[in-house]
Amino acid sequence: MILTVTLNTALDITYRVRALLPHASHRVSEVVERPGGKGVNVARVLAALGHEVTVTGFTGGGTGRAVRERLRDTPGVVDALLPVAGATRRTVAVVDERTGDTTQLNEPGPQIAPVEWTAFQEAYADLLGGASAVALCGSLPPGVPVGAYAGLVRTARAAGVPVLLDTGGEPLRRGVAARPDIVKPNAGELAELTGSHEPSRATQDARRRGARAVVASLGAEGLVAHTPEGRWRAVPPARVHGNPTGAGDSAVAGLLSGLVEHLPWPERLCRAVALSAATVLAPTAGEFDRIAYEELRGRVTVAGETTAA
Repeated sequence: MILTVTLNTALDITYRVRALLPHASHRVSEVVERPGGKGVNVARVLAALGHEVTVTGFTGGGTGRAVRERLRDTPGVVDALLPVAGATRRTVAVVDERTGDTTQLNEPGPQIAPVEWTAFQEAYADLLGGASAVALCGSLPPGVPVGAYAGLVRTARAAGVPVLLDTGGEPLRRGVAARPDIVKPNAGELAELTGSHEPSRATQDARRRGARAVVASLGAEGLVAHTPEGRWRAVPPARVHGNPTGAGDSAVAGLLSGLVEHLPWPERLCRAVALSAATVLAPTAGEFDRIAYEELRGRVTVAGETTAA
């Protein structure tokens, strides 16, 4: 079982409009609602790849009930979310059908009480007992300590469970120092962490700060990785156009599935890039175009060098 942690779960709402114009009224041509938050998106992709996944984090209120109802309809995903007094947030993506651009609006999330945070940490430690790997994903809701991910990384390491961290800002800085097995920032998060805008140099610097391996998302340009086994750059065959929401989450699913399947790093990166691009071609986050994924896997370019561990 792979465990994904989404402390700030969401109900993802996607609106499609003919053209998004400032200061104008719009007729929505389609509305799609899905359970969301980065770790939930990761879980849905992992399940589609055939892995057993358990989702944990916080959920509450009417929006939280809607998230759980929709999770029940997701084959291969087990709901281990903890109820809280506050209401789960919503995220709204507005897709401009003319250009393909997406505008994202993210609510902050519920206030988490100290007793709720303590209960989560206890449940998390129990869930690690049956996990082959764990992903810690996304933003922190109000009330959760900024060093939360660092503590969760240490708990996973103490349990002998490989851990991937995907977050940004101060939670990333503190989490890296706890020595996760993999961190997966995007280019902006990596630059904020290291002060460098050169991806190869920045990933090396992030490893020095504690991460065993660093895989940075470069958007349409693919991924760059710095690991104990080598350094690689993975690039899709061509730029794809569509909704990029959730593309990074699919990359995390590719990396995690490759980890538990013991694939070599180049194959993990190839899978991650193909899944990310195939997600851009899907209508909503947490989904990917399977036909495009299978076709792209054979065309992703992975270049680099292998080094001694």
